[in-house]
Amino acid sequence: MEKEIIGMTQKDLARYQVIKNLIAKLINGTDAAKQLSLSLRQVKRLKARTITDGAKGIIHKLRNKQSNHKTDPVLYQKAKELIEADYPDFGPVFAHEKLVEIHRLDIGPAATRNLMIKEKIWIPKKRKRNRQYRSQRERKESFGEMIQFDGCYHLWFESRGEEYCLLSGIDDATGKPVKLKLGSSEGIQDVFAYWKEYIQKYGKPVAIYLDKYSTYKINHKNAKDNHELLTQIQRACKELGINLITAHSPQAKGRVKNPFGTFQDRLAKELRLRNISTVEEANEFLEKF
Repeated sequence: MEKEIIGMTQKDLARYQVIKNLIAKLINGTDAAKQLSLSLRQVKRLKARTITDGAKGIIHKLRNKQSNHKTDPVLYQKAKELIEADYPDFGPVFAHEKLVEIHRLDIGPAATRNLMIKEKIWIPKKRKRNRQYRSQRERKESFGEMIQFDGCYHLWFESRGEEYCLLSGIDDATGKPVKLKLGSSEGIQDVFAYWKEYIQKYGKPVAIYLDKYSTYKINHKNAKDNHELLTQIQRACKELGINLITAHSPQAKGRVKNPFGTFQDRLAKELRLRNISTVEEANEFLEKF
């Protein structure tokens, strides 16, 4: 009778020895669990399988077998073709959302990511080490207490239009965007239109946190000595009782600046998918974005 050859790794052999000691009652289950870095329940299962199957009981039953969670080849191929045709510049998370939302494909986010990496559609970026630690200011306690406000210039319509400025307000308490509006610039007319619509919808914020752009603050040295020198938005906020707070560094406004990277990636692609190429259509869409 031929002997069965069992392929075992060094880890399997070490585990088998511990389980043999357990069966021989040289150690108890708690000691075996500590030595194997497993739970007592897992050790009991290994012991029962070893008693029944011998050394073969130590080896995982799925070794050298196809995973139960492997993506169906037909689904894999369909997802690959759709991504290459319609979403070649999308990230895995965004591409997965569109595959499920538009094409109703039953594919998981991890499978989409692995597919895009394997087919070299998307290359993951190496994480940068943050060598400088900055402590974050504590968030405000309630919604509307402070709105972080900023503008971002970008080709939001890609090759279908000119560069426009996306005005964004982030609620400091929740960290969520409260209003997005596309304008020609970060000038006074677009900024006034933005805050008029915001106040009509949410009411007056207690404070607005923004940078030292000329629309918001007079940066001439004479303005330090003459407190009567105010911008139009400073005058308007003074009359309305809204406190304007100016940041001294870009990092101080991280909660409003960081989402712009996501907006540049996702919003531009959403506008492309919907064939939106005008500011009016974009702002109508932004009310639901």
